[in-house]
This record gives sequence, structure tokens and C-alpha cells, in this order.
Amino acid sequence: MIEQITHHNNLLAIIIRANYKKEGISFFTPGDFSQQLGYMNRAKGYVIDPHVHNLVERKVTLTQEALYVKTGKVRVDFYDDDRTYLESRIVETGDVILLAAGGHGFEMLEDTEMIEIKQGPYCGDEDKVRFEHKPENINLISNKNEPEL
Repeated sequence: MIEQITHHNNLLAIIIRANYKKEGISFFTPGDFSQQLGYMNRAKGYVIDPHVHNLVERKVTLTQEALYVKTGKVRVDFYDDDRTYLESRIVETGDVILLAAGGHGFEMLEDTEMIEIKQGPYCGDEDKVRFEHKPENINLISNKNEPEL
């Protein structure tokens, strides 16, 4: 299953659930995203030709990060650009989430291991603005009613 979290037609995040399965290759991000999120399912013996990537200058103005939940369970809280809480989702073992826009915070609901992928180089304090907020009333959206792309 694929879930898109949006606010005012702004794509905040994409979640690829651990149970997602489809033949071939699929990309879930628009071409102008600085992180491209895709999925491949290829049969034994399928060959991807060896290749190198060309040096192409790109301008990245917004850090987007992808998290792979290796083990555990995490509540992800979503915020708009004004730091207003919107809603929350649960990601767990095997899920991948691309955090594309807006703000986000996390609460580990179980012991959790995650792998994070984002653009570099890291800019230290210039990279993000931290803010204090814990949602008083959690608006937890279940993935059971989400449409598949």
C-alpha cells in the first residue's frame, strides 16, 4: 500500500508500506523532487546494465529525507510550514517514508532502528529549525482506508 499525506494540495510525505508489492518499477515522487522515491520488483536473472551517473549540477533548496524502519514502531506527527500540528501516522518494521515538505516529529512507540537518507552536505544549524510541540489531541489517521496509487 502507498499512502500520500497532503495538506492544501502540498505533498508532505509518501509512505510505502512493508506489504506493498507490484511487478516492475514504480516511482512515487514528482520529477522535480530533490529526492526520488521508487520501488523495484524484478525476477531472478533480470539485468540492470552497468552504468555511471553523469555529473549534473542540481540546486537543492529544501531537504527531503527518507526513513526506512528496520525494526520497531514510530508515530510520525505532521506539521504545516507554520508549525501547526495536522495529523499523525504510524510507520513500522519494513515501512519507508519520504518526508517531502512541512514539519515532522517522531515518537518511538517501540524500540526502533531506522535508516535515514537525505541530501548532503549537512549544513549544521542552518539545516533545520527545531520547535517544541507535543500534540495535545493526536489525530491518528489509520492506513486501512487509504487508497492505493
